[in-house]
Amino acid sequence: MNAHTTAAVVHSPGALLRDPDALAALLTDYHLSTEAEKGSPVADVTRLPARYLAEIQDPRTAFADDTVFLAVDDGVPAGCLVVTAPDAGTAEIKRVWTDPVRRGRGIASVLLRAATAHCADSGVATVRLSVWSWRTPAIALYERSGFRVTGSWDPREDLVCMEYPPAVRGHQGVLGGVRGSSCQGAG
Repeated sequence: MNAHTTAAVVHSPGALLRDPDALAALLTDYHLSTEAEKGSPVADVTRLPARYLAEIQDPRTAFADDTVFLAVDDGVPAGCLVVTAPDAGTAEIKRVWTDPVRRGRGIASVLLRAATAHCADSGVATVRLSVWSWRTPAIALYERSGFRVTGSWDPREDLVCMEYPPAVRGHQGVLGGVRGSSCQGAG
């Protein structure tokens, strides 16, 4: 992290999302970048897989049962994160994205802290996420934040599945500075 962030994080149920256009813009960048990283670049957003296009076109519906977090830095939407509705005491963090020009300011860390605090306050026992194996800076961030590599729950190749163990969370329900395990061989 190069500079300390002053980003504010707001969250709301997806169905009540205050700024769907801001989320749609961030998700567009996220999905286009992800497809390019997978080796399947698309020329424009309309060529994204249907489920990703649906998130961009109508994020309120796509994330209706989830909680959406937006980071705003100097009045500009700078990052996003989605926490799925809890299922059997587990919630999943998805769509973690920081605008590339605003990276290195701690925005993703602020989003993660807000999301895990929300999960703790909601009684979620386990928070999990998956990340593409080539996104090594993101994996390092998650590990520094206390997430641990775990067995895969997703059949897609090249995904590293991680969990935020309840024992690490402590009484405050926020990410601490506990180092996670190595990702070697995960995926």
